[in-house]
Amino acid sequence: MAMIARRSKSSVHLLHEVLFSDHPLPCSYTQRQTYVDVYMKWKKDSFFDSIDTIHRSVQLRPLIALKNCIVSSSPNDYCIPISVISKKGLELGIPIKVARFLRLYPSVFEEFTGPNYNLPWFKLTQRAIELDREEREVYLKFKDDIILRLKKLILMSGREQTLPLKIIQGLQWYLGLPDEFLRKPEDNLDGCFRVVEMEDGLKGLAVNVDGSERFLSVMQMNAMRRGAYSGVEGEAIEFPLYPSKGLRLKRKIADWFDEFQKFPYVSPYEDYSGLDPNSDIAEKRVVGVLHELLSLFVEHAAERKKLLCLRKYLGLPQKVHKAFERYPHIFNLSLMNKTCTAILKEAYCDRGAIEEHPLAKVRKRYIKLMKESEGILKRKRFNNGPIDQGDSNIKDLDCTDDEDKKFTT
Repeated sequence: MAMIARRSKSSVHLLHEVLFSDHPLPCSYTQRQTYVDVYMKWKKDSFFDSIDTIHRSVQLRPLIALKNCIVSSSPNDYCIPISVISKKGLELGIPIKVARFLRLYPSVFEEFTGPNYNLPWFKLTQRAIELDREEREVYLKFKDDIILRLKKLILMSGREQTLPLKIIQGLQWYLGLPDEFLRKPEDNLDGCFRVVEMEDGLKGLAVNVDGSERFLSVMQMNAMRRGAYSGVEGEAIEFPLYPSKGLRLKRKIADWFDEFQKFPYVSPYEDYSGLDPNSDIAEKRVVGVLHELLSLFVEHAAERKKLLCLRKYLGLPQKVHKAFERYPHIFNLSLMNKTCTAILKEAYCDRGAIEEHPLAKVRKRYIKLMKESEGILKRKRFNNGPIDQGDSNIKDLDCTDDEDKKFTT
């Protein structure tokens, strides 16, 4: 991947003007920048490629959706006939036949023959039921924390303080929001949220906050703890850097980045309307927004393409995805699972810097339970030969080898 560094010709002079100016507005710090083309090969980092909680989400997400479907359909018995869910694969995000998916995880879903017509039924295992209860307890106990993360996401939209509901729903997994929060927001969110009609005909979720209330980003709170930030608007805050092993910045990039760190930090929750989008300060704001955004998520990571829908609403540039490439000491890009996942390095290199999401530990336990299925299936194959795939007369249960490989590899 290519990396492009930027250097302002008069950065030091302009910064001096700002620090001693009577009008410390972020937009006045620097209004121009030049480009220095420097190409650097992107280095793969095996540590970030090995984080199960990030890369197993591809399987965990539809598994949780299917578990929720079973619980809502049968809250007492936790069982369901395959005929009820066999056609919901697309809705639940399952890329293979639903029955085949269920049979991939016998540690979570137990199959048995139903009372009528010998059709297969599936129920949650006892350990899956216990995890579901634990997950619901987390939602109750940490409801305020989870709602605050949603509120912060919306507040990053600037003066409008509104985001389309469909965009929030697209980020629901990353934010750790339970389904009912967005299905009936008026009943499950606090009074500062309201559903509104947006100009483009979309339904939006808006936030009303007290004008005197100030929200601080993770960067600001950590800098305060270090004594490197007093809370005055326009102060410079340096991004913590975590170089990957064997990755060295070229001299031109390193020199520019040292200068970039000295620019004032504009919080994602501050009004950015006065910033020149082509300025170095705007560039630093973009990095700050991405840093804060990932810090709100459960795994502090997300598919890069899933974040592009936020460009219009968070004041991000058209090529915001390039920011992840320009700052390899802040973000890591992983190409696991045939997609590009952006990871906030600070969350994994400095455990105390970013607060763990309340749902993180539960998801780790789900993944641990999922992985036990591999051993169960292996023992069944060894002891009994090919695993029974159920009633072959049910066409919806058929699955090709290609579908299986596509999902499990």
